[in-house]
Amino acid sequence: MSYQPILDKIKAYDTIIIHRHTKPDFDAIGSQVGLKEILQENFNDKTIYVVGDQNRFDKDNDMQEIEDNAFVGALSIIVDVAVSHMVSDERYLTAAEAIVIDHHTNDSTITNASLVISDASFSSAAELIATIALDLNLVINERAASFLYAGMVTDTGRFQWLKNPKHTFMIASILTGLGAKTTELYDFLYVESLEQKMMKIDFQSRFVFEDGIAYLKNDQSVFDKYNVDVFTVSRGMVNLASGIEEIKIWLNFTYDKERDVILGEFRSRGIKIVDIAKKFGGGGHEQACGASLKTWEEVDQMITEFKALAKGEKI
Repeated sequence: MSYQPILDKIKAYDTIIIHRHTKPDFDAIGSQVGLKEILQENFNDKTIYVVGDQNRFDKDNDMQEIEDNAFVGALSIIVDVAVSHMVSDERYLTAAEAIVIDHHTNDSTITNASLVISDASFSSAAELIATIALDLNLVINERAASFLYAGMVTDTGRFQWLKNPKHTFMIASILTGLGAKTTELYDFLYVESLEQKMMKIDFQSRFVFEDGIAYLKNDQSVFDKYNVDVFTVSRGMVNLASGIEEIKIWLNFTYDKERDVILGEFRSRGIKIVDIAKKFGGGGHEQACGASLKTWEEVDQMITEFKALAKGEKI
């Protein structure tokens, strides 16, 4: 695949605004900030912004508040998402043009995208961004390397879930050679307080294990008990049920009061589960995906379908 059209678009604009999905994980932040660093390093005459909602993964407070008029005549680049309702900061619709760079299996619904680079053979958006930069002979500075490496580490579960291991490790090696701060990253991600550790033990103890799957339901009461955000519970707790020999599918359902939806996070080992996620309006990767559900009855219906899948039944 030729990435030259991306470079041509970038060269054509003085202002570039980089977006990603709402409630970002570190692949979203890593690919977004990593791309900003690359563009600033190679095109210092351009004005480049990163926008979107914030959480702990925006660890350096990179997200920027910009005026509406900044989008006039600008190029919006949307990374790690191709579904319009999931893009953080919908003002990309007012930009002169948009580019999508994604690695999920969903088709793009970004209506003003003139160029869509969607390649599900990559394990993370960060790996795709790094590959594009290297292919185009763009300089990747130390900070860009650190953020891109962070995106790769987290979206692969510390290099457990890989589409093309040879390529992924090659890119990881290049980024570490360019100065990616690995120890600092692992400390940020995995060193936690005793209080946080005890909270995880509580969540882990509430998982239900039956019929070959594990699932956890989190209603508003968990947020009354713990001072945490929705992402910490939904994305942060799902893998507490991973690595169990008898459990091939594990699910986490969390009520999001702000949006009045139930966020579903789904993971598996050796079983393609994304089709069920898509059936309920979601998507993602074959063995790591999600969906937003309206009711707990819908949650129960989904659990039933995952149980059938775990048993090898046709859905």
